[in-house]
Amino acid sequence: MSEWVWKARAPRGDTASARLASDRDLVAPHLTDAAHVPGGHAAGLATPSSEAAVAAILRASGRVLPIGAQSSLTGGATPMGEVLLSTSRLNHVELRAADHVRVEAGVTLAALDEVLARAGRFYPPAPTFTGASIGGTVATNAAGAATFKYKTTRDWVQALAVVLPGGDVLDIERGSCRAHPDGYFDLELSGRRVRVPVPPYRMPRVAKLSAGYFAEPSMDLVDLFIGSEGTLGIVTAVTLRVLPVRPVTCLALVPFDDRDRGLDFVRVLREAATLAWQSGGSRGIDVSAVEHMDRRSLALLREDGLDRASGVNISTGAALALLVTLELAPGTRAEEAFDQIGRARDADAPDTPLVRFCALLATAGVLDNVAIALPGDLAAAAHLAALREAVPSAVNARVGRAQRSIDARIEKTAGDMLVPFERAGAFLDVCEAEFRRRGLDAAVWGHVSDGNFHPNVMPRSFAEVESGRSAMLALGREATRLGGTPLAEHGVGRNAVKQQLLRELYGDEGIEAMRAVKRAIDPEWKLAPGVLFPRVHSTV
Repeated sequence: MSEWVWKARAPRGDTASARLASDRDLVAPHLTDAAHVPGGHAAGLATPSSEAAVAAILRASGRVLPIGAQSSLTGGATPMGEVLLSTSRLNHVELRAADHVRVEAGVTLAALDEVLARAGRFYPPAPTFTGASIGGTVATNAAGAATFKYKTTRDWVQALAVVLPGGDVLDIERGSCRAHPDGYFDLELSGRRVRVPVPPYRMPRVAKLSAGYFAEPSMDLVDLFIGSEGTLGIVTAVTLRVLPVRPVTCLALVPFDDRDRGLDFVRVLREAATLAWQSGGSRGIDVSAVEHMDRRSLALLREDGLDRASGVNISTGAALALLVTLELAPGTRAEEAFDQIGRARDADAPDTPLVRFCALLATAGVLDNVAIALPGDLAAAAHLAALREAVPSAVNARVGRAQRSIDARIEKTAGDMLVPFERAGAFLDVCEAEFRRRGLDAAVWGHVSDGNFHPNVMPRSFAEVESGRSAMLALGREATRLGGTPLAEHGVGRNAVKQQLLRELYGDEGIEAMRAVKRAIDPEWKLAPGVLFPRVHSTV
């Protein structure tokens, strides 16, 4: 076969688990995702435990929505009448070579990390929510805090097993099938050949991107399914690269009373990290991630008592807090790190990355206000990480309460934008002005080392939902104008604003090119209908 032709195989396993449950109590917990989209309803719930059962469900069903942890922030995992196909029972992990692991789609990031930790290995590009499933992270090309050093999910996927809508299975290893120079793949499926066109649009060249079907000349077939949000096939297993040695990390929560001073500190850290990577660690500071929380995010933590619960005192005057992840030399112990921090101001302090970091903190005037979790102090690290994750949880809780007590139409109203880091301050200025002009209660947090921001509105009425949607359109357009992307790591889903931004990113011709891919692989429009784009053209 030519390198652009790939042959499917029959599914493996038995079909005993290919059963559909319609019991209301079983289905009800799966009628919404983290976006709090109202109106979810399903034709039933299937929980297959083999790829053969997945294939049988697909053959027998008219419309199917694959779901994992339903942590989607785009409504893409909220059913609108489909059969729900949960990957939760696809939960096997197989350690292979020291730097590879084969993971079934329903395995959560937390479960994978537990297995890898016992072997001293590590999977770096995980999003902050560790309850997400591996299949979901592949479906959205998920990224997170450590994208700054380790890039996105796409960069770590070596192979996929994908069940197509007709029940055929593709086993694809990276590098084994590339697009024809004229821009297409040929798939041999159950006695017929399907030609799949590669969309001709140009994708933004940014650190992270979850914006429709991947497309570039001579692209790898693996990449067509990564980020396709379950619309082309159901990923049942993934082979991932992993680090054979788990890094030693140190977390630091660094507050600033001035936002721009905080952003300038991030700039210095980014430069120090680049120096460390170039020098093999002999100079600079190995920073793998810098998270940020704005003033309103920190206020939410105080309102809910989460700062006190974590034993962290964040000043009411803080305009910004950074959560910095440092990677230290292998074998660095807590006692050694503690001694280095204690001696950081001494003239004879050792020249180590941790001492260099403390020197930067002292120069910025914030050293005495920093909370640090030393290597091996898992409880302290968990508390600091939980603070960052508590911010979106606090927002989601407020959205849920408003939906229940004020208006059932209220839903999560948020964005996922990325700009070149040097434009971060300008973008945050626009966010603040947009929300102030509209009188919206909003918080902004994200992965500042990438220039990736998550503006979130907490609507107090449906009118504020509508105003928030308009604000997200404006901010998405601003991110594009500044050289970034309005769709960085959460995907598009069924969110009307994000679908509009996707259309503006590639034009109507680009969306039609995606529809051509969908028609080739899923001519019955069976999988995740309405996710990414509607079957026919529409406007917000």
